[in-house]
Amino acid sequence: MITPAAGPTLLGVDVVLVGSLLAGVAAAAMLYVIYGVLTVRDPMAKRIKSLNARRDELKSGLTTSTGRKRQSLLRRTETTDRVKETLAGMKVLQDSQIKAIQQLLAQAGYRNKEYAVIVIFARMILPIVLGFIGVVALYWMDMFPDWSSFKRFMAFAALVVGGYKGPETFLKNKAKKRTDEIRKGLPDALDLLVICAEAGLTVDAGFNRVAKELGRAYPELGDEFALTAIELSFLTERRQAFENFAYRVDLEAIKGVVTTMIQTERYGTPLASALRVLSAEFRNERMMRAEEKAARLPAIMTVPLILFILPVLFIAILGPAACDLSDAFGGKAPGT
Repeated sequence: MITPAAGPTLLGVDVVLVGSLLAGVAAAAMLYVIYGVLTVRDPMAKRIKSLNARRDELKSGLTTSTGRKRQSLLRRTETTDRVKETLAGMKVLQDSQIKAIQQLLAQAGYRNKEYAVIVIFARMILPIVLGFIGVVALYWMDMFPDWSSFKRFMAFAALVVGGYKGPETFLKNKAKKRTDEIRKGLPDALDLLVICAEAGLTVDAGFNRVAKELGRAYPELGDEFALTAIELSFLTERRQAFENFAYRVDLEAIKGVVTTMIQTERYGTPLASALRVLSAEFRNERMMRAEEKAARLPAIMTVPLILFILPVLFIAILGPAACDLSDAFGGKAPGT
């Protein structure tokens, strides 16, 4: 019986097999990219639907107004109500905790504040579920018999801690990414707002125009400007609309813009000149941040260069010679 000739090997690894696997992964990635391009969806469709819902809620008078502060509308559902009743019965709900998670949800782009009880419930349930799975997999089924007792305990602890910190970490990461996207487009938005103010548009119309013009390039910023414009049009206290804007975006620059807007509304100071100064400051800050990243780039690139680029370069240069040496010591003539 004739056995097929083995392919060239490098460090005991079949080069042809590895190359075939990498080619398959590259082909699958290319198909995924083509699928994503052909099935692209409108990024503003969901945001427009949410904004229209908020506008309809304000039109219907579902928000309540008091002499001190307008309360934010909470869209309640049966699921969140049941979860809230369960947590309240267990005495695990705290007002400060709920408010902190509600603000984190708003900063992450989730408009329904009732999801805060779901997050608290997940933080309570996930450690138990993941811990039980860890006990079953690590101790009862003994899926990793080679692991020591310390390694098993550390894996169990990682599952429990990850289940507790997972939901909040997810929200924080999403809020951070959203804040970074808003920070990028803020100077351009202020420049356009200055132009709108000098053209004689009101603050409401200016915010709407900025949201319309920059909604494609900066969807998150356009969403916030559009929502602020809607609240400015329907809320009786315009100050509350600006404060809601600062509440939803954890960014010092936004707080400066909100303070400027409130002072302009209260004292009648020129809006265009104040916004022009803020825009120049934000552009200088963005340029300084870019220069700082560029200065850190050589030090950051050292580790990827050593770990990823140089090994690939050595394999490309020494790989053919290593294959020939492997074939020669294996009893084969080079090139056969």
